[in-house]
Amino acid sequence: MARALLVVDVQPTFCEDGALGVAGGNAVAQRIADFVASHRDDYALIATSQDWHIDPGEHFSDNPDFVDTWPPHGVAGTAEAELHPALAGLNADIAVKKGQYSAAYSAFEGVTEDGTSLAEVLKDAGIEAVDVVGIAESHCVCASALDARKEGWPVRCFSDLTVPVSEELGAAARQTMADAGVELADSSDLGMAGHA
Repeated sequence: MARALLVVDVQPTFCEDGALGVAGGNAVAQRIADFVASHRDDYALIATSQDWHIDPGEHFSDNPDFVDTWPPHGVAGTAEAELHPALAGLNADIAVKKGQYSAAYSAFEGVTEDGTSLAEVLKDAGIEAVDVVGIAESHCVCASALDARKEGWPVRCFSDLTVPVSEELGAAARQTMADAGVELADSSDLGMAGHA
């Protein structure tokens, strides 16, 4: 089965000391890098997404509610918006950027350098299933997994390769994903699962 790995928003802006830092972000970035190093051959395609805000309008706020509005983060062209240094050797096949001029949570709202949508790229590559990892489980990872399901793919989210903004939001996201048919798995199970 042609499987894609979607690495969502693993950027310094969402890790410790970043503008919207999530506790455990740096460790997750390293775990993802290690996982890819061990499992690269399991994937027909690896895609990354980045929040890449140029002028996202009301998405940025000086008085954020942390639901619909946020402090500036993922600002296009800054070091914080680049892929996390741990992923320097990832060699992704596809990179999409999202949120240039509006809020964007799902990687499926992103486009490649030439303006192609992530869904188009995956379909053109003959992808039959999608695994999702990244930051944050409660927001962009969840939204990306749900959109992959809406596009018709079987989807797995590796709980050990993502981290939520808070435990409560993480639990809610896992329930939402499970209700939508996303398989919640642990990447360490792959060794025993025969790379199903």
